[in-house]
Amino acid sequence: MIIDVKNMKGEKVSEVELPDSIFGAPIYVDLMHQAYVRQMANARLGTHETKTRHEVAGGGKKPFKQKGTGRARQGSIRAAQWKGGGRIHTPHMRDYTQSMPKKMRRAALRSALSVKAGDAQIVVVDELKLDQPKTRLMVSALNSLVGSDSALILVPNKETTEDVRRATNNLPDAKILLANYLNIRDILRFDRLIFPVAVIDSLNAYLGQGGIE
Repeated sequence: MIIDVKNMKGEKVSEVELPDSIFGAPIYVDLMHQAYVRQMANARLGTHETKTRHEVAGGGKKPFKQKGTGRARQGSIRAAQWKGGGRIHTPHMRDYTQSMPKKMRRAALRSALSVKAGDAQIVVVDELKLDQPKTRLMVSALNSLVGSDSALILVPNKETTEDVRRATNNLPDAKILLANYLNIRDILRFDRLIFPVAVIDSLNAYLGQGGIE
């Protein structure tokens, strides 16, 4: 797939070929869904907790005698029907982690990138560079490249793109991400994907091998 390479002003400067193994891969909607659900589930802490009647302090003494009071028999004031008692069928700590083979996860990423490429939602720039780490400069660059300030920006490393990262931090609808941290949620969250030519090699090394036939 041949795609235009632009500068930070949105002007075409050259062309580059995106590897078909990543940006022209078969689209597995079910894998994309499974990978997304897995990532969201793995982000859950699972730290919610409530106490049952056996965990609430007190209640060791029978509140009143079994017979002769005209009231329903009770064994403990820590039963669920009492104020301050334990709880029934309420959340408890658990692990929400889901597993998914690496080949399936990477196949899902290739599918998502292929969808972006097919919908012309990928923008390649010659280099990510700003004169100053100013938010207004980043907004201007994004408007020139994609027509809005909402995009996922991939970078090859932290060192050469520090100014871009600082300029992007204040934008609520934009995110900057290292190429080897690419994930299904961020790909699907943003309408546009922007990255410099140098990222193609990183993606090729990360996603270009293996996969589901």
